[in-house]
This record gives sequence, C-alpha cells and structure tokens, in this order.
Amino acid sequence: MVATGVVRSSSMDSSGEDLRDRIIELLPRLRRFARSLARNAQDADDLVQITAERALAHAGQLRPDHSVAGWLFGIMRNAWIDEGRSRRRRESRLEPEELAERIGDPAAGADQELLCLQNVLARLPQEQRLAVALVLVEGFSYKEAASIMGVPVGTLTSRLARGREALQSMLSETSGALS
Repeated sequence: MVATGVVRSSSMDSSGEDLRDRIIELLPRLRRFARSLARNAQDADDLVQITAERALAHAGQLRPDHSVAGWLFGIMRNAWIDEGRSRRRRESRLEPEELAERIGDPAAGADQELLCLQNVLARLPQEQRLAVALVLVEGFSYKEAASIMGVPVGTLTSRLARGREALQSMLSETSGALS
C-alpha cells in the first residue's frame, strides 16, 4: 500500500529544507500522477517541474492542517488545468521510440500490458482519469482525493465508479482484441 505522505507543515523549518526533502521523496508519485494526466513522458516531466517550482515559491501557503502530498497533488492538478487552458490541451500519444524500446526483450510482454493500461486510462474523460489516478494508483483516501480535486466526496465517488466501469469495459474489449 502506498503511504499518503502525511507530513504536516508545522514541522517545516523556515529554510524550507524539510519541504525540499518531502518534494524529493514524493517525486516518483508525482511523476506517476503527472503521466496519468499528461499521457506523455516529456509533458509529465514538465508538469512535475512546474509543481516543484510553484511549491517552493509558495511554501508559505502550505496550511498546518494539510498534508504535503495532498498540497503538491493539488498544485499539480491546478498546473495541469492552467497548462491545458493555455495550450488548448492538445491530444498526446506515446512517442514511437517509447513503444520500440524493448523489442525482443522477454519483459516486453509486461511492458505491453502496462502500455495497454496507460492507453486505456488515457481514453477516460479527465475527471474520471483524475479520480482513478488519485484513488486507485496513488492510494489517496476518498476524502483526500476529493480535496485535491476540489469536489465533494460524493462527486469523487461517482466519477470513480464511472471510471472503473469504463476501464473494465475498455480492458475487456482490448483483451478480446489481443486474444
């Protein structure tokens, strides 16, 4: 199970060293979440960088009653929305070189399954993809995920249920096509 990264800002010293350490510790989770949003490794890396920059620049805005992880994921979500608005959120696909990286590798089957799952996840509407990524992939509680998304828990639950249903449907179609 993935830890939720609950570290309260009251433990942060004035120099921000603790915040920097927490950001570094959360980078793998932030990158994974960014990949689920951006659907492209380069855009995901840019999104993680924007998130870290904004967090460090606005460290004073971290509330004492808020987890660092939840705060960072919220910043990332807002950064993604900002980027989408400014670029009109173009559709992205995995780069061809990423698909051909492991040709002939015995582990390529597992990679192919992961690519299939990533492609199916990318086909979900953004609200459902965000709910699935926060709860099912990142392990946030419904309450934490709803807070990050800025919606009531009931709305998150609905989006998650619709996302799960759509994922199951698309995965069963995909596995039938691969057989």
